[in-house]
Amino acid sequence: MRIDIISIFPEYFAPLDVSLIGKARERGTLDVRLHQLRDWANDVHRTVDDTPYGGGPGMVMKPEPWGAAIDSLLADGSPRMVVPTPSGRPFTQELAQELAAEEWLLFCCGRYEGIDSRVMAEYGSRLRVDEVSIGDYVLAGGEVAVLVMAEAIGRLLPGVLGNACSVVDDSFAPGAMQNLLEGPVFTKPPVWRSHEVPPVLMSGNHGKVARWRRDEALRRTLSVRPELLASLDPATLDKHDRRLLDELSFRVGSEDVAN
Repeated sequence: MRIDIISIFPEYFAPLDVSLIGKARERGTLDVRLHQLRDWANDVHRTVDDTPYGGGPGMVMKPEPWGAAIDSLLADGSPRMVVPTPSGRPFTQELAQELAAEEWLLFCCGRYEGIDSRVMAEYGSRLRVDEVSIGDYVLAGGEVAVLVMAEAIGRLLPGVLGNACSVVDDSFAPGAMQNLLEGPVFTKPPVWRSHEVPPVLMSGNHGKVARWRRDEALRRTLSVRPELLASLDPATLDKHDRRLLDELSFRVGSEDVAN
């Protein structure tokens, strides 16, 4: 996969040289290319922002440098363009998997009050453009959001994780655990500061281990993100799920889980 990132702070992306993503870059699985937006500014001060039309606080990023920067990259083809913004669609595991299937992504990091909206309108007529939010809060710029998305997407690429099954067991992963948070995890030693590993995890009974993990995922999701549990399709629940949720006095959708 090729990832291009346009930013006025390309040095922000040094973390992409380390850990699993850094190794993926070394192997050539992930080709990350950083671009300084100011290189396409057309004045001596390399200006990339101006005051907003209609008034108001802050500055807005000018369309001219963005257009020149993106046009220069389009000489190589047609990437899928991703623009981080608090007003975008939520970034989810499902979207990460969708983006991981792309051959080329172009991330455009806004700053200040954002990028002139005409940029997204212009390229939306030629490319797939996604305005994406990583959460209901505001950052100083899009760089942190792109780091989050690049890691979430990069780890899904074939060969990046040492154990491909790790992706299947992730919180929010599709399948049996979809919309459930991953439960607690443990490793050696079996007892640490009087805290014991649940005996079922050392039993060697894979069926019981799977059931325990499913139960703990249901419990944690109910405790931390009940809205996710409420959105589960009741048809995905087995009898044991229903019994547990009944004990916890929780209903999924319009179904009474006690029935």
